Amino acid sequence: MKARGFWATAPGVGEIRALDLPPLAPGALRVRATASGVSRGTERLVLQGRVPPSQFAAMRAPLQKGDFPFPVQYGYAAVGVVVEGPAERLGQRVFCLHPHQDVFDAPAAMAVPVPDAVPDHRAVLAANMETALNIAWDAEPRLGERILVIGAGVVGLLVAALLARLPGAVVTVLDTDPARRPVAEALGCRFATPEDSPAEQELIIHASASAAGLRHALAHAAFEARILEASWFGDAAIALPLGEAFHAKRLVLRSTQVGAVSPAMRGRRTHGERLALALALLEEARFDALAGPRLRFEELPARLPALLAPPPAGEMAAGEVAPLCPIITYDAGHQRNPACSA
Repeated sequence: MKARGFWATAPGVGEIRALDLPPLAPGALRVRATASGVSRGTERLVLQGRVPPSQFAAMRAPLQKGDFPFPVQYGYAAVGVVVEGPAERLGQRVFCLHPHQDVFDAPAAMAVPVPDAVPDHRAVLAANMETALNIAWDAEPRLGERILVIGAGVVGLLVAALLARLPGAVVTVLDTDPARRPVAEALGCRFATPEDSPAEQELIIHASASAAGLRHALAHAAFEARILEASWFGDAAIALPLGEAFHAKRLVLRSTQVGAVSPAMRGRRTHGERLALALALLEEARFDALAGPRLRFEELPARLPALLAPPPAGEMAAGEVAPLCPIITYDAGHQRNPACSA
């Protein structure tokens, strides 16, 4: 069977390559993609060739093809319909950690069924929701805490939405782009810009991938606050003011990363169970606000660089918002469940 996949081939450059799929291996499924999502922070670093050599192994996507820096086929947010495999799985909608490709093979265990209540365009957020869920487990939030989430990207907004469910918690999302306010408020959170940021925050999640954001976290932390670093800076070195109030406030600065299940739940939830829970959490229609803009798979080489590096907020047209999770759509004629299509 013929297939087409997107490859990053040089800094800021990608192309769609044709390939022949071999006969389906035992224990695998063949999936025809209906949608896939772009994880803007990580895929920006990949497309720019900024994955440090020391992290080549750690950064490999589960079903990645090629090697860093180039050429490489990268991605981990694909939704599709099973077209070949065991009879009981034919026609099933699944989420899989696979790069952008119109037809692909994957181990059956990695193709997680998508709940009927979750449409394709929202299901592509599953990898980001899984990250947000792991951050929330790592954070070990407490009733009534003052919580600040810095960075209103997809992961930041998802973790804020989860933490806002905690009784008594006051969750504020901070971002330099005021256009993010309606999305944050729709998810049950307050919104602030750096100029009106609340101080004395007891739990801070930093997800802006900027040195300024992390410094802001240190400056607005309460005594003995916990700061979780959820950004990944690639090959950038970050300077922090650890000689000011860092020690006097007895602050905790801790990393959080989705590669391993949080120690708070390790041994009680497998990676597969964590992903299944992330998909179930996406049944809420309010998360539609995070999905978009949409583009056809054929447009990916021409449009992806701009989607990964949009113009600064001040240079955008009135009412225009920087993209959150761009959604790649594939041939609608291949979809088996139009009611759940992207």
